[in-house]
Amino acid sequence: MKRSFTLAPYLVWMAIFIVVPMFLVVYYAFTVTTPEGASFSLANFSRFFEPIYLRVLWRSLYMALLSTAVCLVLGYPAALIMVGNAFERKHVLLLLFVVPMWMNFLLRTYAWLTILERNGFLNFLLGKLNLPTLNILYTNSAVILGMVYNFLPFMVLPIYSVLRKIDPGVIEAAADLGANPFRVFTKVILPLSLPGVVSGITMVFMPALTTFVISRLLGGGQFTLIGNLIEQQFLVVGDWGFGSAISVVMIILILLSMAIMSFFEGEGREATLW
Repeated sequence: MKRSFTLAPYLVWMAIFIVVPMFLVVYYAFTVTTPEGASFSLANFSRFFEPIYLRVLWRSLYMALLSTAVCLVLGYPAALIMVGNAFERKHVLLLLFVVPMWMNFLLRTYAWLTILERNGFLNFLLGKLNLPTLNILYTNSAVILGMVYNFLPFMVLPIYSVLRKIDPGVIEAAADLGANPFRVFTKVILPLSLPGVVSGITMVFMPALTTFVISRLLGGGQFTLIGNLIEQQFLVVGDWGFGSAISVVMIILILLSMAIMSFFEGEGREATLW
């Protein structure tokens, strides 16, 4: 009885802020309003699978996957550096990843506008170095850059946390048995760090797939991602049914990606134990 009483606030919180909103989204997704009243329909979902909206989905998936891959390529070596002893200022490097997260997400994105604009800091610096200036603002490159900048800490920190827990004795034992550094990395460090890699990929891919602020500011409205499409349906068009249907599809995609990542995480753990 006492345990149920202590759980009551959390259950009420989940019901109000998770269950009820999810129910409303699903309700609107399967509902079409007609002069006769609301009725159950799959029209919102069939509309989403029209070619124009599928192109938005493919573009969003492509940019989310690309930004996730870039974050992994940059984040894994950074986590290795912060865990190793070769770099004396590794705590400063960790702080540089954490401090930007204390700043508002919107402000961080706005900062890149002043850096990437035609007369911004980047082109000013390139001009001082007698190098050709760049014009990447309002392009795919600017959106990818904004995604990588904002979501890179979510890749680095899980990998760093897992790498820190690896027993140095395991690495030393592999080296004593004749494994070169490459085999130590591929056979010991990488398999043991897979849970952190999977967590990082999940934590970067999901917000990158549904972001709308980065694409709106750094993309300049030149193209639409799935997050922008959902925002437009709720705030501009007022078509809550279609916006909810897109949200349901995105929830399913995210759950599938999480299931796939969990499967590979489990496979990695089994291989490591074996």
